[in-house]
Amino acid sequence: MNIHEYQAKEVLAKFGVAIPKGFAALSVEDAVKAAEQLPGPLYVVKAQIHAGGRGKGKFKELGPDAKGGVRLSKTLDDVRTNAGEMLGNTLVTIQTGEAGKQVNRLYVTDGADIAKEYYLSMLVDRASGRIAMVVSTEGGMDIEAVAHDTPEKIQTITIDPAEGFQPHHGRAVAFALKLKGDLNKQAAKVAEQLYNAFLATDMAMLEVNPLVETTDGQLLVLDAKVSFDSNSLYRHPDILALRDETEEDPAEVEASKYDLAYIKLDGDIGCMVNGAGLAMATMDIIKLNGMFPANFLDVGGGANKEKVTAAFKIILQDPNVKGILVNIFGGIMKCDVIAEGIVAAAKEVNLSVPLVVRLEGTNVQLGKEIMANSGLPIVPADDLGDAAKKIVAEVKKAA
Repeated sequence: MNIHEYQAKEVLAKFGVAIPKGFAALSVEDAVKAAEQLPGPLYVVKAQIHAGGRGKGKFKELGPDAKGGVRLSKTLDDVRTNAGEMLGNTLVTIQTGEAGKQVNRLYVTDGADIAKEYYLSMLVDRASGRIAMVVSTEGGMDIEAVAHDTPEKIQTITIDPAEGFQPHHGRAVAFALKLKGDLNKQAAKVAEQLYNAFLATDMAMLEVNPLVETTDGQLLVLDAKVSFDSNSLYRHPDILALRDETEEDPAEVEASKYDLAYIKLDGDIGCMVNGAGLAMATMDIIKLNGMFPANFLDVGGGANKEKVTAAFKIILQDPNVKGILVNIFGGIMKCDVIAEGIVAAAKEVNLSVPLVVRLEGTNVQLGKEIMANSGLPIVPADDLGDAAKKIVAEVKKAA
């Protein structure tokens, strides 16, 4: 689960992390009132969307010469103008794609006199089973270019969660950032604070870009991007309350209500599969046969009629779907239960696109009989390769 920058900073502040003062705003007047509570004379107005690259982004409605989604404002009138241009308009960044995201809220913060920008992020390194802290002296908007052109300027420090954050980890971060004196101590301290926040709230990723050194010798977290492990949210109702569903695809929000893992893609064949690995293989083999998957959808190991029906409805919300491929391996899940769900769902949604179903596992023969006797034009498949060929052929035939 992703959250906005201002929410991320509020979370980090609880762990003592130094951040500039700022306030969220849902309207132009809110933005002006927020600026009035800041010392000034420089204010920063930031668009709040779940995507990076806001500073270099462009608003669809304002033309190519307009400023991006992070703007410096020297007066309250500037704050009003910038807020008015951002709210309600669509910001396109390198991470949003051409569709962009509508800006529904802003973050107005106090300006900072920046002497140097650094980069610091944390994530779970599955290869080592440790938490990786990634740091660089080259923070700012071009960190992707740094990673591509000069990867030697990025260093990784791993922390064993059984050992926890130790003083030598803090010294390693400060050394990697080439900081000395009091800044060295500050870097070690902020690294430990970020680690504590990461661990305590079950973050999946924490990115501070930039971590800045001010002209008066202070380290501040100027921007923060945070995502949480969705499987841990039951432990953190306060974090779950930060979820902004307007930033998510409506179909993905609906899928989450039924505990379905759904991600919309750009293809034309809808997929309903149980198990993430099998779902990836299904998408690959569809592409191998010359077409593209319209979604990733994992119904999980405990699917029932309600889940299957919901899955069908979600798949068919996408107008690009021209056919559906169901690929189920019944281990814990019984194939006859899935077959009953498929038949019920197809009737309820008045299915009008080709449907190919491949079942294997527990009670597979009974499941095939249920579909054969349903009176519906369900095309059975013997294996995954057969299923992919049949759905592609059915879609082309129906075109």
